[in-house]
Amino acid sequence: MNKYWNLLWLGVFFEIGWVVGLKHSYNWWTWGLTIIAIYVSMHALVVASSKLPAGTTYAVFTGTGAAGTVIVEMLVFGEPFQLAKVGLIVLLLIGVIGLKTVTKEKEQEGSTV
Repeated sequence: MNKYWNLLWLGVFFEIGWVVGLKHSYNWWTWGLTIIAIYVSMHALVVASSKLPAGTTYAVFTGTGAAGTVIVEMLVFGEPFQLAKVGLIVLLLIGVIGLKTVTKEKEQEGSTV
């Protein structure tokens, strides 16, 4: 995996954190962590999309972020398990993996490779 895909996955991790944080923050330091997570996730998205196609990057970012948020809510916060939710998450992840496998990284200007 190249570093821009890794950066995108890091951004997804922080996206899940801030989305969960918006729902469960209750004091100044949990709100502070949520704000930091928003910054890190958006910064990672912007940097990753500078080298990866923006449409694919955004689809992967939002799709896996949504799936991860649902999974965290079910595993950590007691959201009811529904087979339909899990099936739709699997379908979403199949699409994300498909996008990643067919997407090429933009070549850098001046590259001789």
